Amino acid sequence: MGMPTSDTITTIDQLQELFGSVGEASLRKEANFIPAVYRRWIEASPFVVLATSGPEGLDASPRGDPAGFVVVENERSLLLPERRGNNRIDSLRNILTDSRVGLLFFIPGVGETLRVNGRATISTDRALLDRLAVEGKPPQCVIRIAVEAAFFQCARAMQRSGLWSNTTRPAGVPSAGEMLQALTSGGIDGEQYDQALPARQSTSLY
Repeated sequence: MGMPTSDTITTIDQLQELFGSVGEASLRKEANFIPAVYRRWIEASPFVVLATSGPEGLDASPRGDPAGFVVVENERSLLLPERRGNNRIDSLRNILTDSRVGLLFFIPGVGETLRVNGRATISTDRALLDRLAVEGKPPQCVIRIAVEAAFFQCARAMQRSGLWSNTTRPAGVPSAGEMLQALTSGGIDGEQYDQALPARQSTSLY
């Protein structure tokens, strides 16, 4: 990492001068629990990004299920089922050494997002696993988040990105197979991988 230059921000005071004061609404929208209006938001969300931190660095990974899959156990606690995946378990490894987590909830077609910060533990309680089963298949484990902060993010990022304005795959975006073939120098046949992927995914969602 290079030495800071004269145009590098290095202090909180410099940041505050650059951005100015925080608007009243931006402060008042934050709560240290899940208000009823935020509960409605979480119950409508089918997708969340889970951010964690650990000895190997940072991780942000997607989680998705039918809307309401993250359960508001009470105003201070959320339940996030951990489904089948690639078994890297980066997020879970991080939680074992640093319980701090961040959640970013999305709802398709909605510009606002909802942010929740808290502390996580990992549970294999049989009653919880059975409660969060889908198609008769329980999650591998359940992440319980003790809520410390919750607030919504305005729609500017979505408006600037046009995220929900086009639902077709943009031309030129590489497929999973293309990326794997490139990253393995041809060790994985990308075309074969892509051909087999839909069937593999459909039989291994839960």
